[in-house]
Amino acid sequence: MAQKDIVSKQLIQRIAVDLAVYLLKLDIKSEDLELLATEQQRVEDRRADLVAKVKQRSKEFILHVEIQNNNDATMPLRMLRYYTDICFAHPNLPIHQYLIYIGSQKLTMSAQKCDAGLDYRYTIVDMHNVDYRDLLKQDTPDAIVLAILGDFKQHSDLQVVHEIVSQLHQKLSSQPKRFREYLYMLETLSENRDLKTQIKEAENMITQFSIEKMPSYELGMEKGIITGLEKGIVEGWKKGMEKGLEKGIEQGLEKGMEQGIEKGIKKGMKKIIQQLLTTQSPEQVALLTNFPVEKIIKIKNKMQH
Repeated sequence: MAQKDIVSKQLIQRIAVDLAVYLLKLDIKSEDLELLATEQQRVEDRRADLVAKVKQRSKEFILHVEIQNNNDATMPLRMLRYYTDICFAHPNLPIHQYLIYIGSQKLTMSAQKCDAGLDYRYTIVDMHNVDYRDLLKQDTPDAIVLAILGDFKQHSDLQVVHEIVSQLHQKLSSQPKRFREYLYMLETLSENRDLKTQIKEAENMITQFSIEKMPSYELGMEKGIITGLEKGIVEGWKKGMEKGLEKGIEQGLEKGMEQGIEKGIKKGMKKIIQQLLTTQSPEQVALLTNFPVEKIIKIKNKMQH
């Protein structure tokens, strides 16, 4: 079996709860799910990707999940064999079976096996039909990684890859070891869409270059904040004087300070973005600053006029 299949299965096992909640829409919590041994002995060893006992409210059932990287005409028969093996191990519990297809080709596998006296069915989740933005909204590292397999809609591959890596780094920047682990999973899964080059590019940028450590960043932010504060204080004082009351002066100063800080930060960041645009593309600057790429492009267009 290919390495990416193996890693994908490890990923699925690690994020069993996220998988059930975000992809299968099951209302369960981590304490409601118990992973079970899946090895059955016949002629050969076979291990299902994920078999778990799930408690959902007052009911219990067996959740069986397989992930598949390519179309396999024998999949319905394989799923049926898993079903019977699980039935023998847990005869008193209902079984819910799901196949998650992560391959690059269009899904062609059937989700049923029908014969004389047999009508067997299971559920297929095609990642091509899952909006990547729905997974990013979950804001967990596991869901963020799975987003690389979703539907990018009208967005370019480069834009989506930068968005995923940036959000993953933002979530795990204080945990470098975990960040590297999830990047490795992301690299492996990205091979299904031939995106490994873009993943590497985004990874190198974000791990080798930290904008917060740039002297120009600190100088620009400091200067921008100070300038904004000065203007805010003056504006606040004027507003207070116009009201002619001590309370009005106090409120005006307070409001002016808040506005000044906000304006200062924006001004400082704008200077940094302009500096980065002299050597980096808008997509790269968006990744480094966590600013929307559309705003970066607007700033670049103003610089050129």
